[in-house]
Amino acid sequence: MQKTKTNTLVWLTESAIMIALATVLSLITLVDLPYGGSVTPGSMLPMILIAYRYGIGRGCITGLANGVIQLFLGMGRLQYATSWIAAIVIILLDYIIAFGVTGFSAMFKCVFKESQSAALITGGFVVCVLRYICHVISGCTVWAGVSIPSSDGLLYSIIYNATYMLPETIIVVALLWYVSRVVNFNGELPRPAVKTGKAGKARTILSAIAMLCLLGAIIYDTVAIFGVLQNPETGEFNFAAITTANWPVIGIVTGFAVVIAAVLLIISTVSANRSNANSSKI
Repeated sequence: MQKTKTNTLVWLTESAIMIALATVLSLITLVDLPYGGSVTPGSMLPMILIAYRYGIGRGCITGLANGVIQLFLGMGRLQYATSWIAAIVIILLDYIIAFGVTGFSAMFKCVFKESQSAALITGGFVVCVLRYICHVISGCTVWAGVSIPSSDGLLYSIIYNATYMLPETIIVVALLWYVSRVVNFNGELPRPAVKTGKAGKARTILSAIAMLCLLGAIIYDTVAIFGVLQNPETGEFNFAAITTANWPVIGIVTGFAVVIAAVLLIISTVSANRSNANSSKI
């Protein structure tokens, strides 16, 4: 009984910290869309980690709590609801369910028992898709005729919601890939996944720099592309303007970041293998 109470207390404590972190990350927007939705530096990540550690049930509860907080932060959107039924649908699809589904990322922990990285990345990708589906359904139903054209509402909703959920998903998956390499979340408390010592520290530092390069490129690409799509005065989007983006610079920045990250990861892997080989000889 005492162990159960302790485990529950640890879960509640970690969940409170992760919800606070998710809230802060959700307020740091890289791109804001005029009719709702934004690109953040991985605000879904904390909820996915909680789900991985404590399972679907507790993960969904934590996700729902996060959804309620996001609802309060976005309460102003409810004024555009055309009826009380529309308001309920907005609350459910754009907030409660959309963020509550993050708990289902835990199901892949059983599928990929031997690989924390595969479980986290797959789970993170799937729940991002589930959240996207919730927003698409909301867009083509309650928002049709309000912020989305009534004609071709489904197609418009698919494209509109993809403009922020696609980069958001890429950022979340990239962060999960990195975090799963340096932290082991399978114990009672998270602990470093790499060996301590000079080799382990060097690998962690190199991996961190590689991840920063990739995230920097993703953020630059997102801002550069959205900068030509969105009218700074009205906030409206013109998707046809995507051809005016500076694609050569975007390609150079992305390619450079990928090459630098790949080189750093190769160096860190080779160094770690040499260190392990030397240790085994001793």
